[in-house]
Amino acid sequence: MNKIDIKSLTMEQLEEWVLSAGEKKFRAKQLYQWMHVKLADSPDAMGNIPGSLKEKIRTQCTYTVLQKKLCQESRQDGTRKYLFCLEDGNMIESVLMRYKHGNSVCISSQAGCRMGCRFCASTLDGLVRNLTPAEMLEQIYRISADTGERVSNVVVMGTGEPLDNYDNLLTFIRMLTDENGLHISQRNVTVSTCGLVPRIRQLADEELQITLALSLHASNQRKRESLMPVAKVYEIGDVVDACRYYFEKTGRRITFEYSLVAGVNDRQEDAKELSSLIRGVNCHVNLIPVNPIEEREYTQPDHKAVLDFKNKLEKNGINVTIRREMGRDIDGACGQLRKRFTERQDA
Repeated sequence: MNKIDIKSLTMEQLEEWVLSAGEKKFRAKQLYQWMHVKLADSPDAMGNIPGSLKEKIRTQCTYTVLQKKLCQESRQDGTRKYLFCLEDGNMIESVLMRYKHGNSVCISSQAGCRMGCRFCASTLDGLVRNLTPAEMLEQIYRISADTGERVSNVVVMGTGEPLDNYDNLLTFIRMLTDENGLHISQRNVTVSTCGLVPRIRQLADEELQITLALSLHASNQRKRESLMPVAKVYEIGDVVDACRYYFEKTGRRITFEYSLVAGVNDRQEDAKELSSLIRGVNCHVNLIPVNPIEEREYTQPDHKAVLDFKNKLEKNGINVTIRREMGRDIDGACGQLRKRFTERQDA
């Protein structure tokens, strides 16, 4: 018998399962509260749930709880990077970032990644599998339980390409923002993509109020192809047009993520070309000095080059900021902690 992933069920699906199990419908709301608000780590912790229903959960369902393997805390800014173990032994990373406006958690959407971006450690060993909605939610829940602090913002920007796990991502967003759960505002949720054009347009048609962040990282097609293999499938102009469509459908300003790599995409000509490419899009550019990884030769531009690039964009009327570097002393780049831990285990 295939067991039901009970923590991945929406409220409506949970009500259907409860009724099919011969229980009263109101039990669904109680269960949902225990799983998604009180963050119960097992059915046994659910105080007002009858033993007969707990037994049905144990025998008919899987109950996802991530196991914390490591937690590194930055001495520089208090950022915490977590390594969680999934039930099948795969490892995923999540990051807690503390800001004045509240706590933000960056979660993974896949174990590994198949997109192959040249500057990213997440993709070095390829894609293992997609994460379930429960496994995505659990990253937030375990960090909340570990810190005793509320999470107010969520970014799906860790390991994996979220739009490559589209259906599970949508379920995750709807459960995360459900009034019966943590009820985080959709406006406080950001999803990052490397540019899967059909999925961007499909996401726009969902008419959610989440922020879309596009990993752009280049000002023209040739350079983007050299950094991001996905560009060989989706041409840069089509990707930007899809972002325009997203704004038209949702009214949500686009964020363009741009990792600055010394001598590759950080020149003044690149800034000028980038300004022309995205002119007319309601957007914000987030400049990210690349986080070096041992397996690649890419390096950060110096501070002057970063500022010069920013100033050039601003002179061309582009709204731009430089991302505050957080967790640099704790394997901050996506995929680094997971890769280091796996290599030590295999040694």
